[in-house]
Amino acid sequence: MTDREPDTLPSGADAVVVGAGVIGAAVALELARTGRRVVVVDKSGGVGHGSTSASSAIIRFNYSTWDGVATAWESQHCWARWAEHLGTMHGPGLAAFRRTGAVLLDAPGSGTSEVIALFERAGVPYERWDAATLRSRIPGIDAGRYGPPKPLLDEAFFSGPEGELGALFTPDAGFVDDPQLAAQNLADAAARIGARFLFHRTVVGVLRREDRVAGIRLADGTAITAPVVINAAGPWSGAFNRMAEVGAEFTVGVRPLRQEVHQVAAPVSQGDTTSSSPGDAKTTLGLIVADVDLGTYLRPLGGHLLIGSTLPACDPMEWLDDPDMCNPHPTAARFDAQVTRAARRFPLLRVPNRPTGIAGVYDAADDWSPIYDRTDLAGFYVAMGTSGNQFKNAPLAGRFLAALVDRVEAGHDHDHDPLRYTGEHTGIVINLGAFSRKRPMAEGAASRTVMG
Repeated sequence: MTDREPDTLPSGADAVVVGAGVIGAAVALELARTGRRVVVVDKSGGVGHGSTSASSAIIRFNYSTWDGVATAWESQHCWARWAEHLGTMHGPGLAAFRRTGAVLLDAPGSGTSEVIALFERAGVPYERWDAATLRSRIPGIDAGRYGPPKPLLDEAFFSGPEGELGALFTPDAGFVDDPQLAAQNLADAAARIGARFLFHRTVVGVLRREDRVAGIRLADGTAITAPVVINAAGPWSGAFNRMAEVGAEFTVGVRPLRQEVHQVAAPVSQGDTTSSSPGDAKTTLGLIVADVDLGTYLRPLGGHLLIGSTLPACDPMEWLDDPDMCNPHPTAARFDAQVTRAARRFPLLRVPNRPTGIAGVYDAADDWSPIYDRTDLAGFYVAMGTSGNQFKNAPLAGRFLAALVDRVEAGHDHDHDPLRYTGEHTGIVINLGAFSRKRPMAEGAASRTVMG
């Protein structure tokens, strides 16, 4: 396991990755596969202890851009062949992809028609459901159209529906059962081919040699020299950029955002048609529901549900100056709002009196799209702005960064001639310029949600 400290601290490497979350571990694996000596540094005590551990780990494909859909669809094939992706044997120590299917409710503004066009271009299987099909396929759901989302204390919160909703169903969506274990799997695969992981190590400086990065300095005084440094520090990525004195050329900002995910008992119905015998109690939700009409998403977790927010405009954002100051406990106000919204969609869902769940910190980009790119400091790369909707794309994030490092270090001008990545499984060509630090902000992009 990679949590064990190395016998001796490395003084040099070919590449240093700062951050051992699922993105950093994926980057380390792919860089190690290119034959580089890789060192990963993290201030926490182990792999995936930051934002990754709070992820709902949903694998879906509904993005608003072609390259977003293409990346998610290619990544799903990696999760579905997880042992193969890792280069290891199947076993109980591996995270598992649970193919449940997912529905995106047809709320106004959900972009269903645009998403369908992208699905057809990428070859993503889908079904269109009307309200009657939605009710038959998801017992206990209320197909009413209640949006846009409203605050819980708004007197119109409990107003009746105005029409009904259909849905877009993708049978190949699902979730990874243990996001932290998935990050550990990637780290273990990287360690098997030589990557070294250092924990409880805080980066306090970035070394330079003339006009390029030369490594990092740790709080204990250790210097690790390297011609390549990758910022995969999650919510701390913006602070690390400032430490490195990079980012002035970025057109997209990134900030730490506190976010809660709640856990409650799943609703049940007596005598459901899926029961093994009459009178058995069965949960009514076995798949993922993205409900931008009410501002929530739901994911099954055994006999429970994870309930998160799609960050509707009516809810205040909790931006943080310091990610370390995040309150890790769910608050009553957000719990009541999110779970009550979910209970409007599933009337059999009970709203407990005490909040349960977790709170974490997102590394949130202005337009909810990640930045996978070089910077104006030669040798310094970023994999940032990834929280909330990029866990699913970690396998590709690693490959994107490895391709960038290989080509840019060899002299390729990615800024003026963006690299293309061809998916191993789908054959789809992805333009890495879509994740550029200098990309133009699309009109209205700042109002897009975490759904991408």
